[in-house]
Amino acid sequence: MKARELALGGLFTAFSLLIPLVFGPYLRIVAGPFSATLASHVPLFLGALVSPMAAAMVGAASALGFLITMGPLIAARAMSHIVVGLVAALIIRNGQPFYLALLAVLPIHAGLEALIVIPFGFNVYDWGVVVGIGTALHHLVDGALAAAVARVLGLQRLSTWASAN
Repeated sequence: MKARELALGGLFTAFSLLIPLVFGPYLRIVAGPFSATLASHVPLFLGALVSPMAAAMVGAASALGFLITMGPLIAARAMSHIVVGLVAALIIRNGQPFYLALLAVLPIHAGLEALIVIPFGFNVYDWGVVVGIGTALHHLVDGALAAAVARVLGLQRLSTWASAN
């Protein structure tokens, strides 16, 4: 990991921790096994613009933030962010646009979060509809926010800049 990647990854990691720790009580919706904290995926998605390792680092920090604030069930769901960020970053690295990478990882994200709650004893409606579809909708909202932030701040070429010598 180059210094620029590490610095940007660290910045997005800090935001990934701040959102559940500081803003969570104001931005959170909870419905059974599902919770959505508005903007919680934005640092993850922006980290995917930097590099796969940066995205994985941001995803791990997200899980830690949710472990501290929401407990093990939500933290287990947040662990899926490591995979989601890594896959999105690899798609971007292969030359696909940011928005397509976010759409491509949507079923992975929703599917992983739904599967994670099954061992906790929730029924098909809870894990399939509430968590699966809820996560997909949350992903779309945060993806739109991340795309807007990336566009306004000119971050579309972030991976090229971060990996430069």
